[in-house]
Amino acid sequence: MPTWTKKQKEYGLNANHRWNVKLGAVRSGKTFQDKEDIIPRRIRERAGKDGLVFIIGVTEATIERNVLRPMRDKFGNNLVGIINKNKVWLFGEECYCLGAEKINQVAKIQGASIKYLYGDEVVKWNKEVFDMIKSRLDQPYSCSDLTGNPEQKTHWFKEFIESDADIYVQHYTIDDNDFLSIEFKENLKKEYEGTVLYNRYILGQWCNAEGLIYKRFADNPQKYKWDKKNDNGEYDLPQGYTIIGIDYGGNKSGQAFVCTRISYDFKYVVALGSEKHMGDIDPDDLEKLEIEFAKKMMYKYNCNIDYMLPDNEEVVLIRGLRRAIESLGWDTIVRGCVKEKINDRIDCERTMIAYDILYYIEEECETLVEAISSALWDDNSKGDVRLDDFTSDIDTMDAFEYSFERFMKKINDTIERKRRSDCLC
Repeated sequence: MPTWTKKQKEYGLNANHRWNVKLGAVRSGKTFQDKEDIIPRRIRERAGKDGLVFIIGVTEATIERNVLRPMRDKFGNNLVGIINKNKVWLFGEECYCLGAEKINQVAKIQGASIKYLYGDEVVKWNKEVFDMIKSRLDQPYSCSDLTGNPEQKTHWFKEFIESDADIYVQHYTIDDNDFLSIEFKENLKKEYEGTVLYNRYILGQWCNAEGLIYKRFADNPQKYKWDKKNDNGEYDLPQGYTIIGIDYGGNKSGQAFVCTRISYDFKYVVALGSEKHMGDIDPDDLEKLEIEFAKKMMYKYNCNIDYMLPDNEEVVLIRGLRRAIESLGWDTIVRGCVKEKINDRIDCERTMIAYDILYYIEEECETLVEAISSALWDDNSKGDVRLDDFTSDIDTMDAFEYSFERFMKKINDTIERKRRSDCLC
């Protein structure tokens, strides 16, 4: 039997309400108990009773990664199956697995009677999905276990847990996990220090985003200079993909280019160069600027450009650039950027900085260094929104993010492995 922390013991004794919620710091032990004990026990207690079991996360992929895979490793394939068409066999019960990020998931919940719900990362769910769920826990024995990390003070879920519903809420800080080493906790605190995420992910507090987004970088940009050189005085770069991200601007913004080297093992992301050209530029002239920038990077670093990834909304400009690249005989792939959610890009960049993955070439990245150092949260927004009022260089930030976002999952996986390695030390 596992040894539980004080907080986990409290949850086991007191989580007997319709809504049972654990909120707070990352790595604080919130979900370990759920996968080891709570979920199997809740399902077995309701075996044979009317109603359905739902396991809901942000996406089906996060359910598999955060919930099912760890339980499968613990209990085996016979008790924890594989998701197939939104269903999974779990401790003798057919359970439904749904992502709650998008509104279209609501239709899959309508009409269902839910006897047990496990909710992962509930704060990131779509509110309409949650509102539908609230009406479906309609049996006398229906209950839920929900976990999440706090966000802004005006978040709809904060309003819910402060309502008069039948709710038990437990708050966690990083220090509530007795099984993490002091060294690991201190490293995690350093990862988030000086940012809004320290309050949320370390102290487990609801608070609004404000100030510099990348304070760690802004406080000491020299730390992230790539200064490794070979005997010939050339930059000794990791083997990897060379990618140019392109953001198209207008009269008040600019056309931004950022070239990035991403190592094949995803342990290094090195910005090789950045440029920004202001104003409304003729498409033919813009094309020339893009090619000149690419040539500059190729000649300086003796490399090919693997990808050029412009803003995916500018279809005509992308086609023109592709034709121009083909006419040069380059094997560069030109396609629209992925354009992941801005805050997912921000979080990836923040962790790259924290884990010494992000670097830049000083003499070629002046605009990028200034953009990262000056990026701000919008203090007037109700959510976590990057300030975009032309006082900071959002164009260069977008171009940089387009250059690495295609490999963002692999970069995040690398960071997660490093975290786990640190935790085991």
